[in-house]
Amino acid sequence: MGEAVAAIDQRWLLIPFGFLLGFLVTYAEPAVRVLCYQVGESSSGYIGESLILYTLSLGVAVSVSLGMARLVYAIPLLFFLIPGYLTAILLLPFSDREFIGIAFDSGGVATGPMAVTFLLSLAVGVAAGIEGRNPVTDGFGLIALIALAPILSVLALGILYRRTGGEVPILAFKAMSILFSVRRHIPPCREISPGSTGSRR
Repeated sequence: MGEAVAAIDQRWLLIPFGFLLGFLVTYAEPAVRVLCYQVGESSSGYIGESLILYTLSLGVAVSVSLGMARLVYAIPLLFFLIPGYLTAILLLPFSDREFIGIAFDSGGVATGPMAVTFLLSLAVGVAAGIEGRNPVTDGFGLIALIALAPILSVLALGILYRRTGGEVPILAFKAMSILFSVRRHIPPCREISPGSTGSRR
């Protein structure tokens, strides 16, 4: 699939495609669901299960899109990893301490079987399909970005919790939930048979 996608003329489209695929794969990752459930259960609802799920999914989506950009524009992997881990270290003192352990565990959970099966295969295929890229040196490394993204996103969420008492993240999650589930609140249309439109007596 990666080689077929890389064959398109406008290769910049790989970046939004990677964002979408990264979000969906993480959202469907069973290990991520287990982590989110354990976080919600252990915190007695203080840290929302769905909030962690969306945070991890968006973080991985951004990392996969950066991974696609790395392949398209031949950016060295260290340009992402070194600043990323330095940023994670700098965020530690500012984040809520309840989120620190969750953040680093999230990095390992996000690199589950779904990510390895779909995203790593996609990256290797894209590297093989782009002229001048080496599938070994350029295709691998995406999993490292995927492991880094949840650390940064959860630490950032911890900073929001620490500064706002959890109000802003919860409001943002509610808005996102409404956006994704607005169709559930729309009542189904009633079918009107031709004979039921007669005038009242």
